[in-house]
Amino acid sequence: MLPRIFLCSILFAAPAAAEYARVEDAQSFRALVAGKTLTRPLVRLEVTTDGEIRGTGAAWPVEGNWVWKDGYFCRDLVWGGSDLGYNCQEVRVSDGKIRFTSDRGAGEFADFRLRVD
Repeated sequence: MLPRIFLCSILFAAPAAAEYARVEDAQSFRALVAGKTLTRPLVRLEVTTDGEIRGTGAAWPVEGNWVWKDGYFCRDLVWGGSDLGYNCQEVRVSDGKIRFTSDRGAGEFADFRLRVD
């Protein structure tokens, strides 16, 4: 019985999840994004330290504004002419990646690489 359990644990073991640390304040967030481009497949964004968002997503322009409010990154965003609206997002960081989770951490997430251009 023990060898079967051991074999199953090897076959179905999930890879270790990366640890993402929560970004708690605007100063820390600004330090993370300063001078960097946020990238993921088909998306390149600049999130400036003075509250602007600009770039491209699937070849369409992305533009918007952000503020830090009550521990969350709150943004208003337009993509390719479509208003994506206002949303406050939890921000986490791990090993050169930044994760935004919509609806104050309760919604979907998107991971970006932090690149220095």
